Amino acid sequence: MTTAAADFAKRLDQTADDTEALLAKLLSDELLPDEITRPKRLMEAMRYSSLNGGKRLRPFLVVESSAVFGVPRQAALLVGAALECIHCYSLIHDDLPAMDNSDLRRSRPTLHKKTDDATAILAGDGLLTLAFDIVTRDEIHKDATVRLLLTRALARASGIGGMVGGQILDLAGEGRFGDREPVDVARLQQMKTGALLRYGCIAGAILGQSTQKEYQALDDYGRALGEAFQIADDLLDVEGDAAALGKPAGADAALGKTTFVTQLGIDGAKQRVRDLLARADSALSIFGEKGDVLRDAARFVAERKN
Repeated sequence: MTTAAADFAKRLDQTADDTEALLAKLLSDELLPDEITRPKRLMEAMRYSSLNGGKRLRPFLVVESSAVFGVPRQAALLVGAALECIHCYSLIHDDLPAMDNSDLRRSRPTLHKKTDDATAILAGDGLLTLAFDIVTRDEIHKDATVRLLLTRALARASGIGGMVGGQILDLAGEGRFGDREPVDVARLQQMKTGALLRYGCIAGAILGQSTQKEYQALDDYGRALGEAFQIADDLLDVEGDAAALGKPAGADAALGKTTFVTQLGIDGAKQRVRDLLARADSALSIFGEKGDVLRDAARFVAERKN
């Protein structure tokens, strides 16, 4: 591992550790004002699915895009924790029998296998609503307009025109609602996977009260990174090792999903990733050396093994 790669890995691990500690605090049994009780079974399920695992890439993107503008790290970590709650809720629901019907996640039984469907659904609901509690907190920014913009952007990234909309398009493409519908893979994945990754990038611009040009640069970077992430994920599903992935390989093929790999082929998909890395790098040119960690993040996404 090169020095630069080792430094990046250290930064990624540090943010993962900081996010883990923050989530553990946010998911403690300590009541907040206006809460009546935190049911034990619900809290245990939420902690099971959001602690002790994952690279925390989405919070990392929030922290590093915010660092470009000198945003206090703790504020960025809070926004990153909110984003991670959304991500973890989406995984819980994605794993359910009505969706992907997955048994393993991060080398452990999925939540509905560990508990039951009802508990898993409610744990996901709890994480979703907690995310919006977190992102509106005064500690994130003194300007209420900044908190409003963060909240609105998070709702749109995770909602109808973002992740949730992408999930139903994915199910439609599998033929869940009758005849199999034609799949626009790029649009579907821009919504289902890319939207939350893009949010991780534009959140820094919102927190840093950037110029429109700076916001657009991080928006462009986030879109390229999000697509590269999904193509790398599709490649791992074909070429990856189940032990490293923490879930069975070949799941997409088993479900008959249309992916970037089925459309472009393995070589075409790898070339597309290279093109997206170049686009991400170009988008960051406005930031000079301040964008170096984000450049490393794009390479990490493209070259990851799990």
